[in-house]
Parts: sequence; C-alpha cells; structure tokens
Amino acid sequence: MNMANSIIGAGIIGQPYAFRQAGLVSGVVLLVGLTVVVDWTIRLIVINSKLSGANSFQGTVEHCFGRTGLIAISIAQWAFAFGGMVAFGIIVGDTIPHVLTAVWPGLRNVPVLGLLSDRRAAIVVFILGVSYPLTLYRDIAKLAKASTLALISMTVIVLTVLIQGVLIPKEARGSIDPSSLILNDGIFQAIGVISFAFVCHHNSLLIYGSLKKPTIDRFSKVTHYSTGVSMVACLVMALAGFLVFGNKTLGNVLNNFSSDNTMVNVARLCFGLNMLTTLPLEAFVCREVMFNYYFPGEPFNMNLHLIFSTSLVVSAMALSLITCDLGSVFELVGATSACAMAYILPPLCYIKLTTRSWKSYAAGAVAMFGCAVMVTSLMQAVSKIIRGQGGNVHCM
Repeated sequence: MNMANSIIGAGIIGQPYAFRQAGLVSGVVLLVGLTVVVDWTIRLIVINSKLSGANSFQGTVEHCFGRTGLIAISIAQWAFAFGGMVAFGIIVGDTIPHVLTAVWPGLRNVPVLGLLSDRRAAIVVFILGVSYPLTLYRDIAKLAKASTLALISMTVIVLTVLIQGVLIPKEARGSIDPSSLILNDGIFQAIGVISFAFVCHHNSLLIYGSLKKPTIDRFSKVTHYSTGVSMVACLVMALAGFLVFGNKTLGNVLNNFSSDNTMVNVARLCFGLNMLTTLPLEAFVCREVMFNYYFPGEPFNMNLHLIFSTSLVVSAMALSLITCDLGSVFELVGATSACAMAYILPPLCYIKLTTRSWKSYAAGAVAMFGCAVMVTSLMQAVSKIIRGQGGNVHCM
C-alpha cells in the first residue's frame, strides 16, 4: 500500500496533462514503457544493495562512485521527495477550499473560519494540522493504513474524472489537434511528468525493510503489483481527462471542472486528504537522506528528528504558498531528480557491481536514455516557464 500510494500520489492527476504534451498514442506507449523500466530499476536498487552490502540507496551509490556518488544521490533523493511535498501542498490549496466553499457557501463571511476559503490559509492549517503530526512518526510502516485509505480515495478520483468527463458540457470541452494524436512536441516534458508519478525509488529500500520477511522475491511481487495497478489507474485517468479536455487540459485536471460540481468536489476532498497523508512519506525520505548524509551511523537523536521534520514541512509549505503551477513542478522534478533516480543511477550502479552481460548492456541503454531525457526535458521545461506557458498559471 505504501509503494502504490507513493506512485499513485500527486502524479496521477497530471497524467492527462502528460498526454496533452506527448500526444495520445505516444502518451500510451510512454506510460506502458516507462512502467516496465521503472519496475525493473526499483528492483535493481534492492539487488544493488545486496551486491554492495549497503543498506541504503545512498550507501550503494557511495560504494560504487565514492563521495561524488553520495552527493549526487543525496541531492536527487532529497530534491525529488521535497518537490513532491511542494506539489502536495499546491494540491491541498487547489482542492480543499473548493470543497469547503461548496459545502458552506457563506464561509468567506464567517469570522476566523472564513480564512479556510483562502488557498494559502487552507494549506497552512491542514498541512500543519494533519501532515505534520504524521511526519513525526519514526516508522514508515505505521503509515500503511493511511496509504490504504489514500488508495481508496484515488479510486474515487479516477471514477469521478471518468464519469463527469462524459457529462461535461460542450463549451467546457477542449479540442484535440489531429496532428497531435500520434506525436506532439512536448514528449520529453511528458516523460518528466510520467516519471514524477512513477518514481518511488527514493523510498523503495524503506519499504523493502518494512516487509515482515524481506526477500528479493517478495519485494518483486510488491513491486509488480504496485506498478501494475498504478499503470492501469494512470492510464484510465489520462485517457478520461485528455479525451475530454484536449488542449485545455491543466496540470491538475480536477481544475478543469466547475467549482459547483458535487461529485468533483468529493473527488477534490479525497485528493486533498490523500495529499495530506502522502506528504509524510516524502518527508520520511528527506529526513532519512539528511540523517544518512550528515550523521551516518549515529544513534537516534530526538532533537534532530524534530528539527529536520519541522524544517522540511514548513519550508515545503512555504514554497507551495507562492506557486500554483503544478504542471511545471511535475516537469522540473521529473526531468531532474526523477530521471537521475529511476533511469541513471540504478543502472550505473548495476554495471559497476556486476560482470558484463546482456543485462549490463540493457542497463547502459537505460542510463543513456535517462541522460538524454534529463537534458532535453529540463531545457524545454525551463523555457516554457520563462514564456509563462505552465500547466496551471493561475491560483484557484
């Protein structure tokens, strides 16, 4: 449940936007193909850990590439998890105020409570009130029940986009350029968005260690089930959103629907609550990276635990208060740290730790693919941000 929740988190809501960027056929091929690659590289992390004798992703990369490798993986893991926390904060602001004002139309005029109708106030109250306490847990396995509820809420969200997309009035629908049905010019940016959704490499060893009987075979089953279910959910969401909204598809597809749609508001509530319970998973990873880098092998320190947890949540929350462009967050994080963790570092470590074989050549091909995607999609994403062409350029 934790692994599937890490995958079907904020990223699923951006899959229709990824299809808008890549084109319909290319989007489907990318989603399926990247799922297979990600499934393999997730398992590579555990295999590499066994081969190197290290008990963390960071330790494995450091074993293979020394201090330079440790710095590279620490930055990639931390940046991806922290970027996820920022995205989750943006989504809380996009969803919960909509729901509260729909349920209570006069909320804006109520003293004190009326602040919750504002996206920034809602982000502060709900992240500090719900996500922050969960972040203070030391054992990731304790979040499994919250992850189960989050996956149930994701089912509600996918069904809502599927059903309400059919019922959407004609004037709210977008158009699909026939020339972009096969291939569009944003294919590299789409890879970044899809990668953001599917990369859970940063907490795969944490999940492996939380199994009652941690073996590679059992972890492989967990990985296959998690990536398979996630792929189906993302594919349904992407098709349901893109085929309806076409060139109007936003980074958060729920923002394409009107604010007075009851079923969509239920989905927004589910999504917002899902983000509140998923944010601690990313905070776990950031905190673990910081401890492993700055205080390797030292015993648990409660003061540092509180300082790291608090600073992570507050800083991510602050960034989510000042930006609303969810699509660009997906693209930037997906193009950089997600590519490094999913397509570059695990295959390179595998090549370093094993003898030459067809698997090592395959690993080399994946690493080259990751480097090409990182450079190209990063340049395109930055260029688009500079031109003000994000997936959601206004605050809801």
